[in-house]
Parts: sequence; structure tokens; C-alpha cells
Amino acid sequence: MADEITISAAQEDYLEAILVLEKAHGRVRVRDLAEMLSVHKSTVTAALKALAEKSLIAYEPYGRIEMTPMGLQAAERVSGNHRVLKSFLKDVLMLDAPVAEQNACRMEHVMDPAVLSRLVSFAAFLKRTGDPDYLQEFRQYLKVAQA
Repeated sequence: MADEITISAAQEDYLEAILVLEKAHGRVRVRDLAEMLSVHKSTVTAALKALAEKSLIAYEPYGRIEMTPMGLQAAERVSGNHRVLKSFLKDVLMLDAPVAEQNACRMEHVMDPAVLSRLVSFAAFLKRTGDPDYLQEFRQYLKVAQA
């Protein structure tokens, strides 16, 4: 389905932003996308046309922006990857939230699904072991390694 269509990293960002705005406001406007992604409205319009050509969204200029089932699937995949990566970077590797966010945004587009799946499994394993000492030991290790 969505995997059969080539979707660029920028297009994935648009789909993810559409998903976020739709959940937050129930509707998506070009102006809101432009503000969220820090781009001009004309850039958003061009991106929306490209997404519509790939049948990922339904869009007519000055009309509603709606995700197709295929677009929703792709957006949810990207959003899920983002959440998992950010959580792993922040909670397991103990990176600051802004650093985790920025890196998750970049990583979500290039990470192989098998690697992402293994990261999820590893994070779940660490939580399930019930040994909170590993985090404290890792913090200490980082202090020594960075000194």
C-alpha cells in the first residue's frame, strides 16, 4: 500500500503534520501547515498537490485537506516511528528532549523497519527487566565517559 509508493522525507513530514493538525483541530488548513512546518503557503500548496497526485490526500485548492486511507496509514507509520525513536533517545539514551526530538525527526525517515522494531523490543526489554538500576548505572557511565 503506502510502501508501494515512494514518499520523500519531506512528504512524510507533511503527512505527519496533517495528522497532528487534524487530531488537534479537526481540520487542516494550508496556513496551519505552513506555520507548523515553517514554510511558505506556496510551498505547502505544491506539496499538497504532489501528495494528492500520489493519492495520499484529497485536496483541492482552497478546499479541505483530507487524508486517504493510504495517506493515513503512511502518516501513522511515520508518527509511530517518531514517537518510538524520541522515547528511546530520551528515556533510554537519556538525551535532552529537544535533542531527542530533532534526531527522531531525522531518523524516522531513514531507519529500516527491522532496526526500529529491534529498538522497540530493546526498550520494552529494559522496562520489563524491572531493574531501574541500569539507568542510574548508565548515567554514571556517561559522566565518566564524558569527563
